[in-house]
Amino acid sequence: MARVSTYLNFANQTEEAFLFYQSIFGGEFIGGINRFGEMPSAEGMPPLPEKDKNLVLHMALPILGGHMLMGSDAPESLGFHVNYGNNVYINLETDTREESDRLFNALSAGGNITMPLQDMFWGDYFGSCTDKFGVQWMVNCASK
Repeated sequence: MARVSTYLNFANQTEEAFLFYQSIFGGEFIGGINRFGEMPSAEGMPPLPEKDKNLVLHMALPILGGHMLMGSDAPESLGFHVNYGNNVYINLETDTREESDRLFNALSAGGNITMPLQDMFWGDYFGSCTDKFGVQWMVNCASK
């Protein structure tokens, strides 16, 4: 079955970020939390530093409407470098303004509101924010 998901990389904050998202959306992590230390060693790869073994290799959390939020830490010891940019938003299309307010307020706590929730010219209730982990969110409600 085809589906769409959003994959996020963090600089060693994946578990903290996903526990935050779980506190907002509820649900359980699909497959638990997979750690770099559980990964089998591959021929030709240098050994994983001890400090990176507890980092998150992969985790997944269903959020709204069957959408899957997935993530991983990006250890520099393996050549990863996280660069936060403005090219990715997660757009939440809610059923009610109350749900929009709840999600927006929770996601923006400790972060930055880039556009407060408000009635927009296209007729929807819309706002955007960046959460405390640098992830950008849009909340849109077509319901009056």
